[in-house]
Amino acid sequence: MDLTPKRSGASGRGHPSSMHILLVDDSKFLRQASEHALAKAGYAVSTAADGEEALRLAAEKSPDLILLDMILPRLSGPDVLRALKANPATAAIPVIVLTSLPQKNEEKLKQAGAAAYLEKSALDLDRSSGRLAALVETVLGRKP
Repeated sequence: MDLTPKRSGASGRGHPSSMHILLVDDSKFLRQASEHALAKAGYAVSTAADGEEALRLAAEKSPDLILLDMILPRLSGPDVLRALKANPATAAIPVIVLTSLPQKNEEKLKQAGAAAYLEKSALDLDRSSGRLAALVETVLGRKP
């Protein structure tokens, strides 16, 4: 689902009103809650429920940023991250890893190309949807 962004800002990629995020999570609830939080912050959002769909959409839509769950059907999050970083067409897209895995994996994921790491337990999308948007803005080089 694509949503039209409502706010402008500085981005190194194209016109500010075209900020597009690809959200990859197999949990329908978390996908919808995160999509709502990001749309509320003014981003256009596309979603994928598995790793294969994530790679296809990343290549087709060339998003400004990817939010990637690590535990996915069809192709795991780490495999998706490696494939994104190995493909010249998607290698420069920053990836924020969203996971329920312990933080001890953070350094390994950053070495694999993740721009940032966020444990899902740190997200309280019902009460604090701004935290996810603030992290996205930080990674994209915009002030939260």
